[in-house]
Amino acid sequence: MLRAEDPLPRRPRRILVAGVSGTGKTTLAGRVAQATGVPHTEIDSLFHGPDWTPRPQFMAEVSALVAGPCWITEWQYGEARPLLAEHADLLIWLDLPFTRVTLPRVVRRTLRRRLQREELWNGNVEPPLRTILHDPEHIVRWAVRIRRKYRTLVPDLEGARPDLAIVRLRTTAEVERWLRGPLREALG
Repeated sequence: MLRAEDPLPRRPRRILVAGVSGTGKTTLAGRVAQATGVPHTEIDSLFHGPDWTPRPQFMAEVSALVAGPCWITEWQYGEARPLLAEHADLLIWLDLPFTRVTLPRVVRRTLRRRLQREELWNGNVEPPLRTILHDPEHIVRWAVRIRRKYRTLVPDLEGARPDLAIVRLRTTAEVERWLRGPLREALG
């Protein structure tokens, strides 16, 4: 597994960004897309239909995405993860401190989206804030519940795909160093 300072083995073209909700996966994917010129597809936009229902064409669209020569997306959704990982040549793992960084981010983002009634995917908006008390799928509760999940998923993937470059970034400073250093160097 690569660290923030380690050079990338090649110029990345099929890129996954992994991490708990609120780590900044989509933001980082957008920054990497801008730096590389590789198009970013937000996987949540493929998954969520109106009223937060899963879209029936989700896996067909994921299949079409990974068939392309270059792409960036988030490594989410259990049914899609194997297919995404099979076609990726780089996985960036945002393994940031949960209590100090990730939890405050997901709470701030959720509050902002709800208070501004920000439209997310296919007309969806964050539910009323009171739902955090009774909805086990509320994004803040979800982030707390799965906060350790990637500490199993990513090492398992590393064992299954030793050819896949995996970069583990543990702090926001490491994210910045990696963007300015190894990613920029790989782009030549």
